[in-house]
Amino acid sequence: MQDFLFYIELGLKHVLDLNAYDHILFLAALATPFTFKQWKPVLVLATIFTTFHCLALALSVYELLVMDIGLIEFLIPVTIFLTAIFNLLYVKATKEHKSILLHAIATAFFGLIHGFGFSNYFKMLMAEETDKLTPLLGFAAGIEFSQVLIVLGVLILAYAVQSIFKVKQPLFISVASILIILLTIPMLIETYPF
Repeated sequence: MQDFLFYIELGLKHVLDLNAYDHILFLAALATPFTFKQWKPVLVLATIFTTFHCLALALSVYELLVMDIGLIEFLIPVTIFLTAIFNLLYVKATKEHKSILLHAIATAFFGLIHGFGFSNYFKMLMAEETDKLTPLLGFAAGIEFSQVLIVLGVLILAYAVQSIFKVKQPLFISVASILIILLTIPMLIETYPF
């Protein structure tokens, strides 16, 4: 049980680490287009992200798929950038073109990329473990809990800005997405592998 709690804590720290804020930025970009009335779809997206993040870890730990870490480190900010760009397009889309399915597919793919970004470190931790499933589940629980906290934080911020300052939702989405893009550009430059 102590190992399970260790991996839950590791999952929490992995997402909430302010020194590696890429995870927080991605979740902020993911949650930005939503409101409290739409809390269910955004939490479903966070769970999809967790599932595919942990799938990437499992593929790596069981040595079924190994990715080039240099490329993955570059693709992580690309996923943040693309999610923020998607938000800007989402603002302009008509109601019938705002599909949660497209969000879900992109989120699953981005979850894989983020998972492979952490896979080498996680694989090193798991080297001495005979039971690999329990740590993976503990880590997934920690990730999920921390992601819910971040998503709720973004929804609370959106509610406060839109209610108190009477900022319209499209303007909030646009400004938040542009801010996320600006924060992501240095990461793209720093990790550019070519």
